[in-house]
Order: sequence, then structure tokens, then C-alpha cells
Amino acid sequence: MKEKSYTELTKLNAMKRKKAKTYVMDLYIDMLLSEIHLKIEKDNLMTLIDKAIDERNREKFNQLSIEFNQLCKRFGS
Repeated sequence: MKEKSYTELTKLNAMKRKKAKTYVMDLYIDMLLSEIHLKIEKDNLMTLIDKAIDERNREKFNQLSIEFNQLCKRFGS
């Protein structure tokens, strides 16, 4: 079995670190997008809930409140 030179080992190590950084960056971007999506969904539901309250529409309020609670449970917030 041929042993790898110092240069080859250094290059391999650098490539591994680059892949790890890319993975972490992708993970961070995914988390950020999920957080943005959650915030938008919550804001939209809260707007609809406020509108239902203003219209005194109890049925719509109850339905939207259930959806809001399910959204919070789904994302653990």
C-alpha cells in the first residue's frame, strides 16, 4: 500500500474541511428559511384571527386558532 505524501494529506484534509463548512452552511440556510417561513405563516394566521375577531366570527376564529396552535406544535414554538 502506497503511503500518501504530506502534500496529498494536506489537500485531502482541506477538502474534508471545505465539505464540512458547506454542509454546515447549507444546514444554516435551511434553518433560516424554515424560520422565515414559520414567521410568515404565523403573521398571516394572526392577521386572519384578528379579522375574525373584528367581524365577531366565532367559528372562523376557532378554526384559525386551531390551525395556529397546530403550526406552533409542528415547529415546536
